[in-house]
Amino acid sequence: MATMIRNGGTGPGARTVDGCSVDFWKQLKPGPEPDIVAAAVPAGGSILELGAGVGRITHPLLPRGYRVTAVDNSPEMLAEIRGAETVLADIEDLALDRQFDAVLMGSCLIHAPGFETRHALLATCRRHLAPDGQVLIQRHDPSWLDRAQPGFAWEADGVRNQVDAVVREDTLVRMTLRHTIGAETWTHCFTTEQIDFSDIEQALTAADLRFARFVDVRETWIVAKTA
Repeated sequence: MATMIRNGGTGPGARTVDGCSVDFWKQLKPGPEPDIVAAAVPAGGSILELGAGVGRITHPLLPRGYRVTAVDNSPEMLAEIRGAETVLADIEDLALDRQFDAVLMGSCLIHAPGFETRHALLATCRRHLAPDGQVLIQRHDPSWLDRAQPGFAWEADGVRNQVDAVVREDTLVRMTLRHTIGAETWTHCFTTEQIDFSDIEQALTAADLRFARFVDVRETWIVAKTA
């Protein structure tokens, strides 16, 4: 199935089908994610990174000894990655005919609207997972989607972020975020689904996976293994 994750946005530079700006993501720092991955995956392991973007997480993992295969459906994003194998593909359609010690699915993709889409994403994780491997899945902070209101703003690593608009309809949350770095501004308009842990467990089970543990104290990173 071709990806159903299609969003919009504004601002300078190329834009992906999910609404992300390549120029904006190029300026973001890695954050805590490389350390989170390193805490879960033994050094030297092979990692399939789904939705790798410009390599914000990919690049810090390489000097730690990981062998990373970076997947994205944006050629402009993948063109920024150095030192790792890159694959241009929708995650849902990916079939590399090989398996990895770890599969990394960040960017809160588990919140993509619709059970069918979540199942397709997790099925890709499962078919590329080695028998004793693990899937690392990022979810939203459980309270974030409840707290997000128009006008809410915060700063991090030189980026000013603001919620411009929020529309809630049943479990769907349509949001517009504004990001400013210096004189440049980007917006990202996207739809996400507010799901709880039981919904994630159900999606894991349907993909022949099971919850193993949380990696971080905020419980935003899940380790799943084969059922």
